[in-house]
Amino acid sequence: MDITLHITDREGVTHSVQAPTDMNMNVMELVRAYELAPEGTIGICGGMAMCASCQCYVLNDVVLPEKNPDEEAMLWEAFNVQDNSRLGCQIHLTEDLDGLAIALAPEA
Repeated sequence: MDITLHITDREGVTHSVQAPTDMNMNVMELVRAYELAPEGTIGICGGMAMCASCQCYVLNDVVLPEKNPDEEAMLWEAFNVQDNSRLGCQIHLTEDLDGLAIALAPEA
């Protein structure tokens, strides 16, 4: 089943994209697949919660899984962190995320 996510890129343009829930993808990989951020500016660590290049802001009240300790630690050190910051690589695409709206954080 595909779900729809609303992703605002770093230029402020919102893209409504279809996301498969059966491929074990995460939000960072989805952003890369749709080329919503320039190559080399997102997912630099490969999705290991080690760089914060995929930091995003959650804009609506879709329920997300809790942050794990690695994500908490990386956000503690990252720039431009807000209360609604998450690492896109740690948000796996599931049917529960249908309608999720996020904005990509500025490049650090």
